[in-house]
Amino acid sequence: MIDFHVDKAGSVPVYAQLVRQVREAMRLGLLHPGDRLPTVREVVTSCTVNAATVLKAYRELEMSGLAESRQGSGTFVTGTLGSADPHVMARLRGGLSRWLDQAREAGLEDEDVQALVASVLAQQAAGAPAGAPRAGDPGPSRRAAGAEAAPRAAGIGGAA
Repeated sequence: MIDFHVDKAGSVPVYAQLVRQVREAMRLGLLHPGDRLPTVREVVTSCTVNAATVLKAYRELEMSGLAESRQGSGTFVTGTLGSADPHVMARLRGGLSRWLDQAREAGLEDEDVQALVASVLAQQAAGAPAGAPRAGDPGPSRRAAGAEAAPRAAGIGGAA
């Protein structure tokens, strides 16, 4: 079963955080069709959120074909996401953990890491190689030493 964690101070609505956590657990192979999600009451108690918020998240999962509410029994996972081999996912997770250690050693914070990952995803979606400079990026020779150079020094910012 999944244990939900919510950030009430964050900008993402709580119901969307719950939906995202279920989807991530499905992609990581932690939730499978037939698994029961926590009851609304359990989520309300553990996360101190409103029952309507949990119901909204579960309804969204149902509308996406990922869950099904069964009267008197609870809400169950019905769909699947991701098809990666669990061994491959575990290996990639280990590599990502090592990369994150390097990012932390280079002084990057969570928002820096998120921005870096988002920029690489956007570059690849646009068909540009991950190490290619972005439009308007003066390149490493013109960049002042400092925070922007830290990821490159750790070997995580792409080609220098």
